[in-house]
Amino acid sequence: MDRKIFVLTGNTGTGKTTVANYLNEFYEMPQVITHTTRPPREGEIDQIDYYFESPESFLKNHYLESVAYANFQYGSSYEGLERAWEKSPLITIVLDTAGAKTYADKLGDEAVIIFLTVTKTDEILGRLSKRGDNLEEMRQRLESQEYQRDIQLPSSLQGIAHVVVNDDWQSTKMAIDNIVKQAVVVEPEEE
Repeated sequence: MDRKIFVLTGNTGTGKTTVANYLNEFYEMPQVITHTTRPPREGEIDQIDYYFESPESFLKNHYLESVAYANFQYGSSYEGLERAWEKSPLITIVLDTAGAKTYADKLGDEAVIIFLTVTKTDEILGRLSKRGDNLEEMRQRLESQEYQRDIQLPSSLQGIAHVVVNDDWQSTKMAIDNIVKQAVVVEPEEE
């Protein structure tokens, strides 16, 4: 089986982490651990949820991509990608759309891009609140340039990304299952 990375992207609150957890639990796809300078949310654990970095230690890693978002640095390292592929040929990562474009460009067919969206954007605030973001963090996110950028699929990912509307979890799971089945079709070996 060829190795693949399922890149989950889309706006904040659209269910990227929920889908990543589903792929991990149902398909046993490990998630690439990424780096961030933001402080851990309640219950998050260093080297499991993220590599929580200081601004200084963040600069010492070798990144496939990195981005500033809501005044914090985020990035995925080449080493983290290879560590995940050592565990399984099928892995996942959650990225913003700029990172997803970088993965599509640099990894080609190894990257399966899934853009998550919702039709009822007013539900995003409720989702952010449920996961423990404070009111000021939510306000900053919803007013950020990154939030505005990721509301819709960027033209650079059109024709590359699978678009999944995550309004209903059962429909979302079926769509994700179909994408996985398409991506991991095993080619018969040539004789």
